Amino acid sequence: MTEFFEVALPLAMLPTLAVLLFTGYPVALVLAATGLLFSGLALATGLMPLAALYNVPLRVWGSTSGNLIYPAVPMLLFMGLALERSGVARDMLLCMRLLLRRVPGNLAVGVTILGILLAPAAGLIGASVATLGVVALPTMLSQGYRPSFATGSVAAAGTLGIILPPAIMLFFLAQQLGVSMGALFLSTMLPGLLLAVLFILYYVLRATWQPEVAPAMDAGAPEAPGHLLRYTLRALGLPLALIAAVLGSIIAGWATPTQSATVGAAGGLVLMAVQGRLTWARVHEVVAGTTRTTAMVFFIIIAAVVFSYPFRYLSGDEMIAGLILATGLNDWGILLLILGIMFVLGFFIDWIEIVVITLPIFFPVLSGLDFAGYVGSEELALVWMAVLIALVLQTSFLTPPFGFSLFFVKGAAPPSVRLAEVYRGALAPLALQGLMVAMVLAMPWLAVMLPRAVLD
Repeated sequence: MTEFFEVALPLAMLPTLAVLLFTGYPVALVLAATGLLFSGLALATGLMPLAALYNVPLRVWGSTSGNLIYPAVPMLLFMGLALERSGVARDMLLCMRLLLRRVPGNLAVGVTILGILLAPAAGLIGASVATLGVVALPTMLSQGYRPSFATGSVAAAGTLGIILPPAIMLFFLAQQLGVSMGALFLSTMLPGLLLAVLFILYYVLRATWQPEVAPAMDAGAPEAPGHLLRYTLRALGLPLALIAAVLGSIIAGWATPTQSATVGAAGGLVLMAVQGRLTWARVHEVVAGTTRTTAMVFFIIIAAVVFSYPFRYLSGDEMIAGLILATGLNDWGILLLILGIMFVLGFFIDWIEIVVITLPIFFPVLSGLDFAGYVGSEELALVWMAVLIALVLQTSFLTPPFGFSLFFVKGAAPPSVRLAEVYRGALAPLALQGLMVAMVLAMPWLAVMLPRAVLD
């Protein structure tokens, strides 16, 4: 009987977690409760001594203390929220709308660029998409944009922020896979920007062929207040300079992630002051939003430790690795299988739960795959796989009928916009996402060219 429980308990943990996630309770509570439940079962069946539970607080402390990545999270969230809550994000969109007024589908193009610039706000997929939905969607619909075209561009732009530096997901991916932060930042830039270019080309061509989906800007639209150059520098140049400073200091090695994120947070306050919007009420709103989101992120991290401890104590990670290797698949087959599992998980839970729960389970398998000859080195192979994981998660967030970003866009849209229109609008960006994943799989240099050239 003991042998039965040794196999049954760890294998039952993941299905139990999957079922409990559908109850609607907060993910962190579900994670912790599942860990405690199976710890109790392990104690009752004699598979775990009571003294083993004393290691859980030590594991929680060990996973968070002395970490050079985690302190950057609240600072980057603060920076992103400062750009959004102070109205800087809206000014950026209006400025791009003015600069691109002669480009077909200019608002869709502008919201794509804004999704890139608001990467620091993309702590969670919901925050990124909801921000763009509130900022851009009413303007697009009031200009006569077809609802499916408008919602599709907002959903796609919201997912761009989670894979482009300095997006917070990249900090966690680097931590879990043990790769250089600068290398991961550089590796996602080319695929992410190329994907944005594909989105923009699609919007421009679609608006050119079908002007009714994205009507041109009104001829009587107001010009920028004051001189155009001064307006552009204030509305667009300063936020760009701030994001470039945060990103460049990490890549160049001038500052740790925490130090550069602190500069970004301070820069967010400076931008609010320059825009004349630095008030105690707004600062309090930004601080409160940062605190809530940070607390949620770290609650999930702590709960993941509580869940993973009994799972690993019962050798669940070794069993999962054994099951994957027992499939008899070659390295390519195993990689595609793991990416497929993460793709499906992305339908139901946000990236942070996937990264902090599944990556530690799959990491021994991923690190054992031999792609060094295909990519260039073992370290670059891990960087390449990190980019693939980020792109696959981004794709799952756009895939009907479960894609997270689609539901958040529907929540930000007026009641007149039907969910079917949101689904229809996501199909073209989703096809471009799939194309980008295939390109990075077939041409790994897209992910490793910049790290290899800049960091040698």
